[in-house]
Amino acid sequence: MSADVEELYSLLIPLHQHRLLVPRSCVAEVVRYVRAAEPVDEPGWLRGGLRWQEQEIPIVSFEELTGLPHAEPGGRTRVAIMNGLSGDPDTRAYGILTEGFPQLVRVNRDVMETDSRHAWPDNGPIVCQIRMINEYPLIPDLECVEALLGDHLRQRAALA
Repeated sequence: MSADVEELYSLLIPLHQHRLLVPRSCVAEVVRYVRAAEPVDEPGWLRGGLRWQEQEIPIVSFEELTGLPHAEPGGRTRVAIMNGLSGDPDTRAYGILTEGFPQLVRVNRDVMETDSRHAWPDNGPIVCQIRMINEYPLIPDLECVEALLGDHLRQRAALA
């Protein structure tokens, strides 16, 4: 395999106390967060929605979804619009709250190793945490996030 294929352009997405590391191709756009009316009878991790490319997309607080410490959205809060991976029409795009703008990084085997200080639950939205030079980003399972979000949206629609 050539060196250019072994390197992946990724984004470090800042959260309250952590960062997510995702492939660049997973993020369609980063937009300003505008606080919407608080959703009624919704889990805390679902933070309303926003209009994007002529569709209403849900906004997820990744930290609340995973039980990590979180902060209330403020002036630096942005929304990373994620491209859905599963092909589910309910989650073809969704937003993740961020604490600022993602940072573009190039990732390869030489700059990262698994950090096993914390065990994450199997089948949860976090695959693992890695050590990448002086950073310890989380690797999210975006298909799991989409599945949880899609299940909730379908249950909500069935009750409506």
